Amino acid sequence: MDFKTVTVKENILIENNKKAEELRKNLQEKGIFFINVMASPGAGKTTLLTELINNLKKDFKIGVMEADIDGDVDAERITKLTGVPSIQIHTSGACHLTAQMVEDAIKEFDIDNLDLLILENVGNLVCPAEFDTGSHLNMMLLSVPEGHDKPLKYPLMFQVSKIAVITKIDTLPVFKFDIDLCKEYIHRRNKDTEVYVVSALKKKGVTELADALRKQINKYLLS
Repeated sequence: MDFKTVTVKENILIENNKKAEELRKNLQEKGIFFINVMASPGAGKTTLLTELINNLKKDFKIGVMEADIDGDVDAERITKLTGVPSIQIHTSGACHLTAQMVEDAIKEFDIDNLDLLILENVGNLVCPAEFDTGSHLNMMLLSVPEGHDKPLKYPLMFQVSKIAVITKIDTLPVFKFDIDLCKEYIHRRNKDTEVYVVSALKKKGVTELADALRKQINKYLLS
C-alpha cells in the first residue's frame, strides 16, 4: 500500500502567514501599531501590561485584546485598572491565536480611534511563537521563578521576540536566577533582542520599558 504524507501543519502556517501579512499591512495603512505579548501562565503579563498602559495612555489611544482558553478575568481587570477598552478572546481550547482570530477580534474595536493595539496572547512558551499574529512587535516575558535556562529550552519564543522582559525581579532573593547568564542565553537565540529587567509589583524598570516601547511606537507612527 502506498502512503502519502500530508504536511498539515506546514500548510496551516503558510496560510496564517499570508493572513498575518495582510493584517499587518491593513493596520499600517490605518496608522496603528500592534504589539503581541507572550509568556508562560503566571509570568506577570497582565500586571505588567497594566503598568505599561497607564504609562502610555497619555500619549496613545490604546485597545487591548486578552486571549485565554476561557474566562473574562484579565479583560475586566485591564479595563478596570487602566480605563482603556479591552476585549476577551476565547480560544476554545487552542493554545495560540491565529492571525484570522486576531483580525476578527479587532472588528470589536472602534479601530479608527486607536493608535496602539496590544494583544496578551495565551499563556504558553511554545504555540504562540509559531503563529504570526500580524503584529509589528513581539515582546515576551520570562519571570524569575521560571529559571534563567528557558531560552535554551524554548528557542523559537526568544528568536521571534524583539523585546524580552525578565519579570518579578523582586523575587531574586528567593530563586537561583542568574540575570547575566539569562541575557547571554537570550542573545544566543537572537543577538538583536532588547532585554529589560522589571518588577511590576515594585514598579522597577517599568518606566524604562515604557520609554522603549514609546520610542518604537513613535518611530512607526511617524514613518
